[in-house]
Amino acid sequence: MSETDTKQADIILEADAVYHVYESKAEDGNVVALRGLNIAMRSGEAVAVVGPSGSGKSTLMKCLGGLMKPSAGSVSLDGRNMTRLTGQELVKLRQQTVSFIFQEGNLLNDLNARDNVAQPLINQGVRSRVAKRKALDLLERLQMGHRAMALPMMLSGGEQQRVAIARALITEPRLILADEPTGALDPVTSREVLALFKELHEEDGVSFLIVTHSKEVAAFCDRSLELRDGRFVAEHGSDLNIERLEVGRELLVDDIGTVTLPPDILLRLGGSGGYTVAELEPGRLTLIGETIDVGGELVLAGVCPACKYVYDNDTEQECPACGSSRPMVEA
Repeated sequence: MSETDTKQADIILEADAVYHVYESKAEDGNVVALRGLNIAMRSGEAVAVVGPSGSGKSTLMKCLGGLMKPSAGSVSLDGRNMTRLTGQELVKLRQQTVSFIFQEGNLLNDLNARDNVAQPLINQGVRSRVAKRKALDLLERLQMGHRAMALPMMLSGGEQQRVAIARALITEPRLILADEPTGALDPVTSREVLALFKELHEEDGVSFLIVTHSKEVAAFCDRSLELRDGRFVAEHGSDLNIERLEVGRELLVDDIGTVTLPPDILLRLGGSGGYTVAELEPGRLTLIGETIDVGGELVLAGVCPACKYVYDNDTEQECPACGSSRPMVEA
C-alpha cells in the first residue's frame, strides 16, 4: 500500500466542499449555514469545533453524522460516501461506526435510565438481558448506577446528560460526535466526563468531534477548528494537517491594494485579525499576526476565586471553605 493509500485508509471522517442551505420564504431569503467546508479527520483523533452561536456548528455535526444531507458536497464515514447510501445502508454504517451526544440528552421519556442506555444494543439484535447488564455497568462508571430505574422526568439535567453519554458509549463506537456534551453538567461532573473521554481516546483509540463553547473541552482535543459564518477561519493545535494549503496558489491584488485570501490560506495564517508587516521587498511580503489560543493547557486553580482559600493539593474539586467549584485556569 502506498503512503497516499495508507493516509486515506487512516481517515475515519472526511468532508469535501460541503454546503448547506436552509430554504426560507422570509424577506431575507435562504440561509447559507455551511460554505464549502473541508475536513479530513484521522482515526483516533479528537477535534473540537468552536465558534459563536449561529456559526453553523450544529448543522455541520448533523451533516457529518449523516443525520442531515448537505445541499452540496460529500461526506465520507469510514471510507464510504454517505450521500450515496440508501437509508438502510446509512443506518447500518452509523450503527457500526458512530454515536451521538446532544446537549439536550434526547432520552426516551417512557424508558428508565438503564433501558435508555441499553436501547442501541437491543436495536442491533443484542439480547435484552445482556444489553441491560452492560448498560448498568456503564451507568455505574458514570456514577449513575443508583438512578438506573429512574425515568428521565425524575432526573436532573446533568443526570440526563450522563445517561445520554452512557447510551452513546454502549455500542463501543469508533467515532463520537458530540454537541456541547458537558453544557448541562456542573464543573466537577464535566471533568469526570472529560476524563472518561480522554481514557477512551488515549487507551481505546476512539475518535471525537466535539462542538463546544468550553475552552476546557477544546483543550482535551488534539486540534480545534474555528467556525464563523459557515466557514473555517482558523485551526489551532500542535499537529495540524496543512496538505494542499500552499502549493500552486495564486493571490491577486487590485489597483487599490485590496487582496482577498482564500479560506484555506487564511486558515493556515491563523484566521482573521490584525497583522503587521515584518518584511517587504519586490515580490515578497511577510506578515506577523497574533492568533487565538483555543486549546491551551489548563490546570486546577491554586486559589479559590470566591474566598481566596489556598488549595494544598492537586485533587480537590470543591473549596472546603466555601463550597465553590474549583475552576480551571491557564497553566
